[in-house]
Amino acid sequence: MGWVDAVKRLIPKKFVKSVYDIDFNELQHRGFKAIILDLDNTLIETDKMDVTPELMHWLKQLESMGFRVMIVSNNTKTRVATFANMLQVPYIHAAKKPFYSSFQKALHHLEATPEETVIVGDQLLTDVLGGNKAGLYTILVVPISEREGFWTKVNRTFEKLVFMWMDLRGIKRWEE
Repeated sequence: MGWVDAVKRLIPKKFVKSVYDIDFNELQHRGFKAIILDLDNTLIETDKMDVTPELMHWLKQLESMGFRVMIVSNNTKTRVATFANMLQVPYIHAAKKPFYSSFQKALHHLEATPEETVIVGDQLLTDVLGGNKAGLYTILVVPISEREGFWTKVNRTFEKLVFMWMDLRGIKRWEE
């Protein structure tokens, strides 16, 4: 695989500003049944533990539509379990995204195939790369906050180069 093919694995199928901007009616119409959600800077700020009423309502809507939902995060059990339990959603912590094993576990738990599953996250190198390698439909959101951990900051530096590559090739990202 050449470097261009490798970079293409970092391109999500869809860009949205926030989880609240995702058209789940469209996804349901297209046959998707399961949703894997990243936690930090996708659903909640990295350094916060508050579950907002808006997030609770959004999640209830997904479940009422019949979607099976799971949080898959690289963060610690304490952080992920606390948040997932508040939302009453199953989870995988210390997932080691982008490696395949966490996606395989999630698919097994969700009783879904890759073709029926969406992953929503804020990072190219973990959520999008892992999701694309696993054959999932990948959606990239704008990070909720600029406050991030050290390794995420390292990843963001590389992401900037990938975004420049996308811009040079006319790949549209978030609409301004």
